[in-house]
Amino acid sequence: MRKEYWAVGLAALALLILAVGWERDEPATRVDLSRRVDITLKTQAEAITYAYLPQYSHSISFERHRRLVEYLSRVTGYPFRQVFPDTFDEHVKMVERGEIDISFSNPFIYIRLARAGARAFARIVEESGRPDFHSQIICRKDNRAIRSLEDCRGKRWIAVDPGSAGGFVFALDYFQSHGIQRGDFAEIAFAPGPGGKQEKVVLAVYAGKYDIGSVRNGTLELVRNKVDLDAIRVLAESRSYPGWVYSARRGFDPVRLKVITEALLRLDQGGEEAEQILAAAHFKGIIPAMDADYDSIRSLANRISQE
Repeated sequence: MRKEYWAVGLAALALLILAVGWERDEPATRVDLSRRVDITLKTQAEAITYAYLPQYSHSISFERHRRLVEYLSRVTGYPFRQVFPDTFDEHVKMVERGEIDISFSNPFIYIRLARAGARAFARIVEESGRPDFHSQIICRKDNRAIRSLEDCRGKRWIAVDPGSAGGFVFALDYFQSHGIQRGDFAEIAFAPGPGGKQEKVVLAVYAGKYDIGSVRNGTLELVRNKVDLDAIRVLAESRSYPGWVYSARRGFDPVRLKVITEALLRLDQGGEEAEQILAAAHFKGIIPAMDADYDSIRSLANRISQE
């Protein structure tokens, strides 16, 4: 019974509140819809995102390209922001989603980006002084079971990444051109974790965890302070292919791209600042590029996919 009294009391109180509200004589507010003020939010200009394919650790990627990114921001007047995908696949997906505007990638990844609408506009001259690079197949010098390429059959191979040009693809093509197929290896493994994969391959071979490894040329010098290079033997080297490439994602502002391209190519004209920027990035120079420069990579990709 007490619950029923409470319910009746609450209902009466609600009716009383409504009645008081109806009796209150409140003036109506007139709204003039003809008088409008457009409100705009002040936003900072979005930074142009710049990414180096995670060939090495994020710290190395940052240090190699920090001066170059700062230079681009200062010379072009556009804000730049360096971003760091953890894997090759993540890099590709971020370009496809428009999260990376300017991509610096190996040529094998570039042809994947091109299928998503990205276009090459510049490429680098390697530290060797050439606009191309190659793969090195390495083993320990004291591994008596490996004396020739043929000895790699039945062995454990560690590579950088399925999308790594110098760290896997060029080496795979080299093996196949010598009659050694994927199934001829006891195992093909890829370096684990985000970034730093080239170094991890060398370290894995040095530690004896794998019989052979594949890295791009130049990697051994990079890890000189981590391993005794006298213990490593370069068993074979692939042919050379067009070097690393700058590309812009689909839909990137062509006016901005022209300004960025001119700024990058200006570094090839020399000068103290340019030399410092290029040296930090481990480039000898930057030259123009076009999509057709990478047709040899497309032929390679088609060749290894048919094996």
